[in-house]
Parts: sequence; C-alpha cells; structure tokens
Amino acid sequence: MRVTTVWTGGRAFTAVGDSGYEINMDATEAYGGLGKGATPTEMLLGALAGCIGIDITMILRPHLDKINKIEIITDGTRKEEPPKGFTTMEITFDIEGDIDSKKVWRAIRLGKDKYCSVSDSLKAEVEFKLILNGEES
Repeated sequence: MRVTTVWTGGRAFTAVGDSGYEINMDATEAYGGLGKGATPTEMLLGALAGCIGIDITMILRPHLDKINKIEIITDGTRKEEPPKGFTTMEITFDIEGDIDSKKVWRAIRLGKDKYCSVSDSLKAEVEFKLILNGEES
C-alpha cells in the first residue's frame, strides 16, 4: 500500500492512496495554516475509529439489521511539549439497537486486538529516507 502526499502551498498537503481518494490536510491558523483540511492528528484519530468501526460492522454483520446507530468518538490527549504526540486515546462507541453488550464488546476487543491494522500500526517502527534533488542522501 502506498500513499503519496503532495505539498499544495502554505501548510497544506493532499494525500492520495491506492483507492484514488484525495485527503486534504492543513494546519490550523495557530500553526500557520488556513484550516482548509483536517489536521494530520485528526486524521490519525479518525483512521483509528474508522478501522475499528469497519471491523466491528464485519464481526456484527449478522446483527446489523438490529443496529440503528453506530457513532464512534475518539478523544486523544497530547503531550504539552513538542512533538506533542498522543499519550492516550479513548474510543467511545455510541451504539443503539437490539443487541447484547457482550456481543458488541467481543467485536470491539477483536477489532482492537486481532483485526484493526491502524491500531496495530501505532506500534510500528518508522524509518525515514531522503531524496534531495533526485539523489538519495
């Protein structure tokens, strides 16, 4: 899988992955951006919620006709000093429907521990490479 992210001026970037969908990102005005896209940290929280959400809908597929609402609220607490990464993330699943909580909790645990690639990726080692003026540096 590959995502190409291109600077579009100021603090703004547009990312396009294998799916072909564009994701616009920008810094808030406090960080010199124009706020014309989601911030990367918002995208991270949204990606985590979306990934687990997809997993739980797959796990609960036989019961989806009994579920009226699935809303996932992801709160992140960040460090005070740069790089201001997340220290904790809390995911709240607001679900309405005729379904036993044990089934939902099972789906959430399976999503987190077994299926959600975003959750698992938060443990990944990150490596950096630089190509400057066409040459690897």
